[in-house]
Amino acid sequence: MLPSRPRMLRVAAGLVAAALVALLLDWFSPSSGPQPQLVQARSWASAPAPGAEADNLFWFVQVSDLHVSKFRDPSRSPDFEKFCTETIDIIQPALVLVTGDLTDAKTKDNIGSDQVEVEWQTYQTILKRSKVMEKTKWIDIKGNHDSFNIPSLDSVKNYYRKYSAWHKDGSFHYIHHTPFGKYSFICADATLVPGPKRPYNFFGMLNARQMEELSSLAAESYDSNHTIWFGHYPTSTIISPSPGIRVAMRSATAYLCGHLHTLGGLMPVLHTQHDHGTLELELGDWKDNRKFRILAFDHDLFSFADLNFEEWPVVLVTSPKPTLYSSSAHEPLQRILQSTHIRILAFSPSPIKFVTVSIDDIHLGEALQVSGPLYVLKWSPQSYSQGFHEINVTVQDSSGKSTTQHHTFAMEETFSLKFGLLSSWLLLADHYIWIRVLFALMVIIQIAFLIIFRYLGRPSLKGPLTRTMQTSLSLHILSKTNLFYYFFLLLTLYTVLGPWFIGEIIDGHMGACFSFGVVVDGHFFQGSITFLVGIWQVMFFNIPLMAYLCWCLFLRCQGNCFGSHLYNVKRYHAVPVHLTMALLFFWQVYSCFFLLQTYGTMAFFLSPLRTWIVGLTLFVVYRSWTMNNSTLRTFIVQMKNNQSS
Repeated sequence: MLPSRPRMLRVAAGLVAAALVALLLDWFSPSSGPQPQLVQARSWASAPAPGAEADNLFWFVQVSDLHVSKFRDPSRSPDFEKFCTETIDIIQPALVLVTGDLTDAKTKDNIGSDQVEVEWQTYQTILKRSKVMEKTKWIDIKGNHDSFNIPSLDSVKNYYRKYSAWHKDGSFHYIHHTPFGKYSFICADATLVPGPKRPYNFFGMLNARQMEELSSLAAESYDSNHTIWFGHYPTSTIISPSPGIRVAMRSATAYLCGHLHTLGGLMPVLHTQHDHGTLELELGDWKDNRKFRILAFDHDLFSFADLNFEEWPVVLVTSPKPTLYSSSAHEPLQRILQSTHIRILAFSPSPIKFVTVSIDDIHLGEALQVSGPLYVLKWSPQSYSQGFHEINVTVQDSSGKSTTQHHTFAMEETFSLKFGLLSSWLLLADHYIWIRVLFALMVIIQIAFLIIFRYLGRPSLKGPLTRTMQTSLSLHILSKTNLFYYFFLLLTLYTVLGPWFIGEIIDGHMGACFSFGVVVDGHFFQGSITFLVGIWQVMFFNIPLMAYLCWCLFLRCQGNCFGSHLYNVKRYHAVPVHLTMALLFFWQVYSCFFLLQTYGTMAFFLSPLRTWIVGLTLFVVYRSWTMNNSTLRTFIVQMKNNQSS
């Protein structure tokens, strides 16, 4: 005996609620592991303060996402060689950080991924020919592209070990020594080992052992003047055990990264600040935008400027520094108020002609060169001790080129400015969590609609049908027809449970891809980008196909067949619906081609969610216009009776 419909609805609602609670508890519950010790607040002396001497100052450079390529953009490598020779010669940094994606590692069709040895050889040739490693400390680390299709760190395909300047895999701690103190640079290596083909290593991952190692490196740096963390992935794209990567780096002045490029030009600046004061500074890519960054510590005040290749002169005001990028927890900001001079770094291939300074649109004078790129101008900081002020520095060289830098500063440490909401969300949100929640909600809602309309009583049709009634009726028809009900129920459940495909996740190494993660060679990588792929699958195929079949079945019940509905239904309604579904269907077909090119023939044929679903889609669409079962006949009679009345 079947249970009553109200009871079935209560059971379905209870299952949905239980699933949601379980998901939220799992994703947001804190770890039961040991919590790290809090860092003691740093106390700074008011001296030495920035003055007229060229002391207590050093600068360094960051560049990211080189994507040295065999197949694309022939100017990318020559430009980078020019950067290593001319730009580095002009700036003369103490060290250079190259934060990942040294090579492109994509196949000629730009779809597949593999380590291309000639790209690594090109990169190494540039380093050797430019002799850049003799001019500065060159620290290059891996990005996700440098880890594509690598079965293990000992593999011959791990060309990073052979061709990079640093050679060593994993996180590490480098100390830069100066006469006025030492400065720690900690690399957080979150690349996946083994490294799947694209796109399933877009998110970085750190396990408990790696987090313990990073915490140990952080403890080693506590007696340094400053600590800079750097890595390829922004913290928002790193999956790490609770309490998370941001807590581990809470003693750092800044975290430098790349990976997101400029989001296709939508976000040319991606900067924010963690709750404990650490700056997170994503740098735009060299690949398409030729970006690089110069950073400086001047009397332990941290400053930086994001720059474009071959745009001269380069200007960096080190004191007074911008309030937006200030942190009293990590810097001796009181030294600005004790300073005697405004300090500016100016670089150009041509001699600097003049450096002019104004504050609040009042001209203060021309800064004088002290030594090398350092220019200073005497000032009285007490005159600006209240409120916000804007400093403008214009540098012109002998070739006539000029650059102006301006920023807002304040002397009071309690004053602060906020970063943009979008950039903060992109860098501070744990994206792997919200995409999991969104995926779960979409799946639960789709299943709930199927179950609810399956067991709701058949609607009575009286009078003209409104849009809402038509939508409700079409869902009733689909859910109460066994073929379509079980097809979409199984499709949705399979999208969650998988496997989506089985094949060589890494060449020569079998694995399987699920919504909740990737299994390869005995390793499991928990779901991240897989959930985003699942969202696309549900949003742009599963749900549209369900809506399309609802529409087709509703037309059937109105007495239409496939050959006649274009004449009985307004064409400007019917044709766009068919075209939209056709486009989404061809997107599904293209995803099969992408799978073939990326993971090979076996993955193509062993892919229920990609290849098999193409054939099943054609079958269910065909059946929606041809089947004639009792459920469908009942609705057809009901519709005819309603139309005649």
